[in-house]
Parts: sequence; C-alpha cells; structure tokens
Amino acid sequence: MTITWRNLDGYGAQPIDWSRVDEVLRSDLSQGPGSGGPNRHTAWLTTINPDRSPHVMPVGIVGVDATWYFTSGPNTRKSRNVGRDPRCVVSVATEPFDLVIEATARRVTDDTELHAAAAALREQGWPAVVDGSALTAEYSAQSAGPPPWYVYRVVPATVYALGTSEPFGATRFDVNRT
Repeated sequence: MTITWRNLDGYGAQPIDWSRVDEVLRSDLSQGPGSGGPNRHTAWLTTINPDRSPHVMPVGIVGVDATWYFTSGPNTRKSRNVGRDPRCVVSVATEPFDLVIEATARRVTDDTELHAAAAALREQGWPAVVDGSALTAEYSAQSAGPPPWYVYRVVPATVYALGTSEPFGATRFDVNRT
C-alpha cells in the first residue's frame, strides 16, 4: 500500500502525519454514550441512491487490523445502494481530527473474515454470530433493519484528516493498494 498526501491547510499548519491517522484507523472507536466525540463517536455512512442523490445514515464501525467493517440488513437502503454502486463515504469525529473516508463498500462472504468481524463486534458488546454468509444476534441498531445482517468491508481510496486539536492542520491522503 502506498500513501501519498497533500497539505490542505491554508493557515500555515504542518501536514498531519499519516501515522497519527493510521493510529486512529486502528483504534477502537467506541460508540457508547459518553465515550468519545463530544459524547461518543458516531460514524456516518453516505451511499448513492438510484437517482444519484446522497443517502446518509449512522452505522456501527468495527476495526480489525486497520480494516473497518459495518453491518446492514439486506433490505435496507444502504445495502441496496452499495449493492448497486459500492462507492461510499464514511465520516467520524475523533479527538485529534475529523476523518472523511472516500471508499468502496465490499460485502464480506469469506468465512474467516466474517468470524473476525463478528469477534470484534462481540468485543464491543454486540453478541453477533456468523450465520451462513451474514450475522445474527438478539438485537441490532434500528437503522440496520431486521436480521440477518450483511458485513461490509470499507476499502479507502482517499482519507481526509481535519485537525480538531493542536497542532490542527488538514491533509488529504490518497491510498493506493497496488
């Protein structure tokens, strides 16, 4: 993987170092009330509707080895949207900077990867289990739709980091996976 960057800051701040961004991408972004953001870290997923308008919904994000995953029921608009057009944006406010990740969402069907995502979700407190090529549990977020829930891998193409604390800054990172 190759990362190239461009400083977007117009006030003289230094570029944000990729290692700081990577550290956040690898961290466990808790979504429990009182645990981050102003009160928590809410990840927002933007997908593309059939009429090309945006569709934005909160999603639970879990990280496994610097790869982010989210879940969604097969009949939700976000699942239908990424099934038709996998381009998406995930954004989240964190303590050091806001992140905007332009990406593609790829449905996970590999058994090993599904089990790794389910284990990470259980560590965050959601009792998800693999059931065929999806997940089930006693409950989920209302925005996820009814079970089963598909697992999607977020594959970043461009990451924007916008500083929210010292030393601030704004940097664009292009991710080349070849």
